[in-house]
Amino acid sequence: MHASAAQRSYEHVKTGILAGSYPPGDLITEGLVSEQVGVSRTPVREALLRLEAEGLVRLYPKKGALVVPVSAKEARDVLEARALVEGYAAPRAWADRTALAEDLAPLVEVMREHRDRGDMVAFNQADRTFHERIVAAAGNDVLARLYRSLRERQLCISSEVMRVSLERMDHALADHQRLVDLLRVGDKDGFLALTDSHLRRALDQSRGIR
Repeated sequence: MHASAAQRSYEHVKTGILAGSYPPGDLITEGLVSEQVGVSRTPVREALLRLEAEGLVRLYPKKGALVVPVSAKEARDVLEARALVEGYAAPRAWADRTALAEDLAPLVEVMREHRDRGDMVAFNQADRTFHERIVAAAGNDVLARLYRSLRERQLCISSEVMRVSLERMDHALADHQRLVDLLRVGDKDGFLALTDSHLRRALDQSRGIR
Protein backbone atom coordinates (compact mmCIF):
# COMPACT_ATOMS: atom_id res chain seq x y z
CA MET A 1 0.00 0.00 0.00
CA HIS A 2 1.34 3.41 -0.99
CA ALA A 3 1.64 6.04 1.74
CA SER A 4 -0.85 8.87 1.56
CA ALA A 5 0.22 12.30 0.33
CA ALA A 6 -0.06 13.64 3.88
CA GLN A 7 2.06 10.79 5.26
CA ARG A 8 4.74 11.29 2.60
CA SER A 9 4.80 15.02 3.34
CA TYR A 10 5.04 14.34 7.07
CA GLU A 11 7.91 11.88 6.66
CA HIS A 12 9.75 14.20 4.27
CA VAL A 13 9.65 17.19 6.61
CA LYS A 14 10.29 15.19 9.78
CA THR A 15 13.29 13.45 8.23
CA GLY A 16 14.63 16.84 7.12
CA ILE A 17 14.26 18.27 10.63
CA LEU A 18 15.92 15.29 12.32
CA ALA A 19 18.74 15.17 9.77
CA GLY A 20 19.36 18.90 10.03
CA SER A 21 18.50 19.87 6.46
CA TYR A 22 15.72 21.95 8.03
CA PRO A 23 17.72 23.48 10.89
CA PRO A 24 16.24 25.11 14.02
CA GLY A 25 14.86 28.55 13.18
CA ASP A 26 14.27 27.64 9.54
CA LEU A 27 10.90 28.63 8.04
CA ILE A 28 9.32 25.86 5.96
CA THR A 29 6.62 26.89 3.52
CA GLU A 30 3.77 24.76 2.22
CA GLY A 31 4.79 25.64 -1.33
CA LEU A 32 8.33 24.38 -0.82
CA VAL A 33 7.24 21.03 0.61
CA SER A 34 4.52 20.69 -2.01
CA GLU A 35 7.12 21.10 -4.75
CA GLN A 36 9.68 18.79 -3.11
CA VAL A 37 7.24 15.95 -2.44
CA GLY A 38 5.11 16.44 -5.54
CA VAL A 39 1.76 16.83 -3.80
CA SER A 40 -0.83 19.58 -3.36
CA ARG A 41 -0.70 21.98 -0.42
CA THR A 42 -3.62 20.40 1.44
CA PRO A 43 -1.76 17.23 2.56
CA VAL A 44 1.30 19.38 3.34
CA ARG A 45 -0.85 21.51 5.66
CA GLU A 46 -2.10 18.34 7.36
CA ALA A 47 1.49 17.11 7.80
CA LEU A 48 2.64 20.41 9.31
CA LEU A 49 -0.26 20.37 11.77
CA ARG A 50 0.83 16.91 12.87
CA LEU A 51 4.43 18.07 13.31
CA GLU A 52 3.23 21.06 15.34
CA ALA A 53 1.36 18.70 17.66
CA GLU A 54 4.67 16.84 18.15
CA GLY A 55 6.41 20.09 19.07
CA LEU A 56 8.79 20.07 16.11
CA VAL A 57 7.40 23.15 14.34
CA ARG A 58 5.34 26.22 15.15
CA LEU A 59 2.83 27.33 12.51
CA TYR A 60 2.43 30.94 11.42
CA PRO A 61 -0.62 31.55 9.18
CA LYS A 62 0.25 32.60 5.62
CA LYS A 63 3.96 32.40 6.43
CA GLY A 64 4.90 28.81 7.08
CA ALA A 65 6.18 26.50 9.79
CA LEU A 66 9.11 27.52 11.98
CA VAL A 67 11.40 24.69 13.05
CA VAL A 68 11.35 25.08 16.83
CA PRO A 69 14.83 25.79 18.24
CA VAL A 70 15.97 23.70 21.19
CA SER A 71 17.21 25.65 24.20
CA ALA A 72 20.02 24.51 26.47
CA LYS A 73 17.47 23.96 29.25
CA GLU A 74 15.31 21.78 27.04
CA ALA A 75 18.38 19.79 26.00
CA ARG A 76 19.07 19.01 29.66
CA ASP A 77 15.39 18.27 30.35
CA VAL A 78 15.30 15.80 27.47
CA LEU A 79 18.41 14.01 28.72
CA GLU A 80 17.02 13.80 32.26
CA ALA A 81 13.76 12.32 30.97
CA ARG A 82 15.73 9.88 28.82
CA ALA A 83 17.70 8.76 31.87
CA LEU A 84 14.51 8.05 33.80
CA VAL A 85 13.02 5.94 31.01
CA GLU A 86 16.23 4.03 30.28
CA GLY A 87 16.92 3.47 33.97
CA TYR A 88 13.48 1.86 34.28
CA ALA A 89 13.79 -0.16 31.07
CA ALA A 90 17.28 -1.64 31.43
CA PRO A 91 16.57 -4.15 34.24
CA ARG A 92 13.31 -5.18 32.58
CA ALA A 93 15.03 -5.76 29.24
CA TRP A 94 17.45 -8.18 30.90
CA ALA A 95 15.04 -11.11 30.68
CA ASP A 96 15.43 -11.01 26.87
CA ARG A 97 19.20 -10.42 26.99
CA THR A 98 20.29 -13.07 24.47
CA ALA A 99 18.03 -11.84 21.69
CA LEU A 100 18.75 -8.23 22.65
CA ALA A 101 22.52 -8.72 22.36
CA GLU A 102 22.14 -10.17 18.86
CA ASP A 103 19.87 -7.27 17.93
CA LEU A 104 22.27 -4.63 19.23
CA ALA A 105 25.59 -6.01 17.94
CA PRO A 106 25.06 -5.03 14.26
CA LEU A 107 24.14 -1.50 15.34
CA VAL A 108 27.53 -1.12 17.04
CA GLU A 109 29.19 -1.98 13.72
CA VAL A 110 26.99 0.53 11.90
CA MET A 111 27.95 3.20 14.44
CA ARG A 112 31.63 2.34 13.98
CA GLU A 113 31.33 2.76 10.20
CA HIS A 114 29.66 6.17 10.60
CA ARG A 115 32.28 7.24 13.13
CA ASP A 116 35.09 6.31 10.73
CA ARG A 117 33.45 8.44 8.03
CA GLY A 118 32.85 11.29 10.46
CA ASP A 119 29.11 11.19 9.68
CA MET A 120 27.68 12.56 12.93
CA VAL A 121 24.08 12.65 11.71
CA ALA A 122 24.07 8.98 10.71
CA PHE A 123 25.98 8.08 13.89
CA ASN A 124 23.34 9.78 16.02
CA GLN A 125 20.57 7.95 14.19
CA ALA A 126 22.23 4.59 14.86
CA ASP A 127 22.87 5.58 18.48
CA ARG A 128 19.21 6.46 18.85
CA THR A 129 18.14 3.10 17.42
CA PHE A 130 20.50 1.24 19.80
CA HIS A 131 18.89 2.80 22.86
CA GLU A 132 15.36 2.48 21.46
CA ARG A 133 15.87 -1.28 21.09
CA ILE A 134 16.80 -1.58 24.78
CA VAL A 135 13.74 0.40 25.84
CA ALA A 136 11.50 -1.61 23.50
CA ALA A 137 12.82 -4.85 25.01
CA ALA A 138 11.33 -3.79 28.36
CA GLY A 139 7.92 -4.51 26.82
CA ASN A 140 6.14 -1.24 27.70
CA ASP A 141 4.74 0.22 24.48
CA VAL A 142 3.74 3.53 26.09
CA LEU A 143 7.26 4.14 27.39
CA ALA A 144 8.71 3.08 24.03
CA ARG A 145 6.64 5.74 22.24
CA LEU A 146 7.58 8.35 24.83
CA TYR A 147 11.23 7.47 24.53
CA ARG A 148 11.11 7.69 20.73
CA SER A 149 9.73 11.22 20.92
CA LEU A 150 12.45 12.22 23.41
CA ARG A 151 15.21 10.92 21.14
CA GLU A 152 13.69 12.65 18.12
CA ARG A 153 13.68 15.90 20.05
CA GLN A 154 17.29 15.34 21.05
CA LEU A 155 18.26 14.94 17.40
CA CYS A 156 16.92 18.44 16.81
CA ILE A 157 19.47 19.94 19.19
CA SER A 158 21.71 22.16 17.11
CA SER A 159 25.48 21.94 17.14
CA GLU A 160 25.57 25.20 19.08
CA VAL A 161 23.61 23.58 21.91
CA MET A 162 25.07 20.08 22.06
CA ARG A 163 28.25 19.34 20.14
CA VAL A 164 29.04 15.76 19.15
CA SER A 165 32.80 15.30 18.83
CA LEU A 166 34.80 12.33 17.61
CA GLU A 167 35.84 11.80 21.23
CA ARG A 168 32.21 11.53 22.33
CA MET A 169 31.49 9.10 19.51
CA ASP A 170 34.44 6.97 20.65
CA HIS A 171 33.11 6.96 24.24
CA ALA A 172 29.65 5.97 23.01
CA LEU A 173 31.06 3.19 20.82
CA ALA A 174 33.14 1.76 23.66
CA ASP A 175 30.14 1.81 26.02
CA HIS A 176 27.81 0.25 23.48
CA GLN A 177 30.23 -2.55 22.65
CA ARG A 178 30.70 -3.21 26.36
CA LEU A 179 26.92 -3.28 26.91
CA VAL A 180 26.58 -5.96 24.22
CA ASP A 181 29.44 -7.94 25.78
CA LEU A 182 27.84 -7.77 29.23
CA LEU A 183 24.54 -9.01 27.83
CA ARG A 184 26.31 -11.94 26.19
CA VAL A 185 28.21 -13.04 29.30
CA GLY A 186 25.20 -12.59 31.58
CA ASP A 187 26.64 -9.88 33.83
CA LYS A 188 23.45 -8.12 34.92
CA ASP A 189 25.09 -5.93 37.58
CA GLY A 190 27.72 -4.78 35.09
CA PHE A 191 25.09 -4.07 32.42
CA LEU A 192 22.96 -1.97 34.77
CA ALA A 193 25.99 -0.12 36.18
CA LEU A 194 27.29 0.75 32.71
CA THR A 195 23.83 1.84 31.57
CA ASP A 196 23.72 4.20 34.53
CA SER A 197 27.22 5.62 34.01
CA HIS A 198 26.60 6.01 30.25
CA LEU A 199 23.53 8.13 30.96
CA ARG A 200 25.25 10.08 33.73
CA ARG A 201 28.05 11.05 31.36
CA ALA A 202 25.53 12.52 28.92
CA LEU A 203 23.83 14.40 31.76
CA ASP A 204 27.14 15.73 33.04
CA GLN A 205 28.00 16.96 29.56
CA SER A 206 24.64 18.67 29.25
CA ARG A 207 25.21 20.61 32.48
CA GLY A 208 28.09 22.38 30.82
CA ILE A 209 25.79 23.73 28.11
CA ARG A 210 24.87 27.42 28.27
